[in-house]
Amino acid sequence: MKIHVLIADDEKEFIETLAQRLEIRDFAVTPVMSGEAAIEMAGKIDFDVIILDVLMPEIDGLEALKQIKTLKPTTPVIMLTGEATVDNAIQGMKLGAFDFLIKPTEADKLSEKIKAAYEVKHRHEERIRQAEIENILKTRGW
Repeated sequence: MKIHVLIADDEKEFIETLAQRLEIRDFAVTPVMSGEAAIEMAGKIDFDVIILDVLMPEIDGLEALKQIKTLKPTTPVIMLTGEATVDNAIQGMKLGAFDFLIKPTEADKLSEKIKAAYEVKHRHEERIRQAEIENILKTRGW
């Protein structure tokens, strides 16, 4: 099963190239060109990992992160930026970003981050399932 990744970036050439590089590494990639589109897609599809550019017009990556985390709290979000600031990184981490990378990032490095984020999500969801099972068994007196 392929890891399904949503990528949001307003730079068409960058997002097309990155999507191709990730698809070569056997990821299923859905590219979108805005923060608004990322939020909309995240509400419709259960992605394994989401990658957001910080600087996008209208709804930027940090606002998109905030809204996506409300919709899908266990979905890891990796932030990308060409203009890194410590403040953006700190704010992103406070909002629940899994990691914060500087563009351009090597596809192999990003691939490893995606895999690590996917593993974290998988472990969180497994703990949630186990807690739900234990709760059902407890309420039934088993």
